[in-house]
Amino acid sequence: MRWQNQTLDADDGALPGLSRAGFVRTVQTPEFEGITFHEVLCKSALNKMPESSTLPFQWTINPMRGCSHACRYCFARPTHEYLDLDAGRDFDAQIVVKTNIAAVLRKELGRRSWQRDPVALGTNTDPYQRAEGRYRLMPGIIRALTDSGTPFSILTKGTLLRRDLPLLTLAAREVPVSLAVSIAILDPELHRGLESGTPSPRARLDMVRALTDAGFPVHVLVAPVIPYLTDGRAHLDELFGAIAAAGATSAVAFPMHLRGSTRGWFLEWLAETHPALLRRYRQLYGRGAYVAPEYAAWLRERITPLLERHGLTRDGKTTAAPAREPEPEGAVDTQLALFA
Repeated sequence: MRWQNQTLDADDGALPGLSRAGFVRTVQTPEFEGITFHEVLCKSALNKMPESSTLPFQWTINPMRGCSHACRYCFARPTHEYLDLDAGRDFDAQIVVKTNIAAVLRKELGRRSWQRDPVALGTNTDPYQRAEGRYRLMPGIIRALTDSGTPFSILTKGTLLRRDLPLLTLAAREVPVSLAVSIAILDPELHRGLESGTPSPRARLDMVRALTDAGFPVHVLVAPVIPYLTDGRAHLDELFGAIAAAGATSAVAFPMHLRGSTRGWFLEWLAETHPALLRRYRQLYGRGAYVAPEYAAWLRERITPLLERHGLTRDGKTTAAPAREPEPEGAVDTQLALFA
């Protein structure tokens, strides 16, 4: 196997932060040009949410750190800095893979103390990014959750989820399973600039239809809405219409957050591609991570009737998030209110 001669020790000085993460070896392979995988052995699979969290779940699972989706706005970018890797290109191309996560998870779920609380996947980095095609971590995770009687939810941009649709269908007969797809951009050029490693919006819409046809009520995350680029009425109307046509039962939308080092990484792209917007962004975000309340209110007023028109509200209620909500630092985004 071509991986057998890859680095098997962590003493080369290149990855100081990974020495704290159970580092096993570094892998590069032609099928993933430009991407380096760092295989680690995790000690725990389940992450406990802080007691102060207002989200509708207490536990999360993150099979990988870093994400080849390469979304310029990704809120999880600063978490790569904990491994002494940068939040820009390293986050996109240096992917940490927890190769033993399914076995560790099964052991944790087998404890007498486990109460079968709902577990969320996709709260930090996407479990169905390209690396999942190589490592196939999700089937073992899904089976472990199902066998233990644990409800779970998945949020993804990765169409690789369709591979596991038969397994998810079986799981849904045993435990509650919630599936959500993230689709924020329809414009092909803007998609290539902001989400260069993700499946196309059309491919994700097709996945919504496939999941719906399989009997799942699919929720769609229209986030982030990017000020002055994707907040136009025509764009949102077309996007919500396409989501509804694909069979989604509901959608949620809210403006982009720019926390920590994500802010600089996004603004660097903006300066290169839309320099005329830099001044407006500085005014809109000030020195913080969140849009001005006035913009959030304006966007909510725009989104609400569009969601209602396309039948994407939940129980007659429109889900358009405010500018800011309490959340655990460095863990998950307010987008996860989708699973409420």
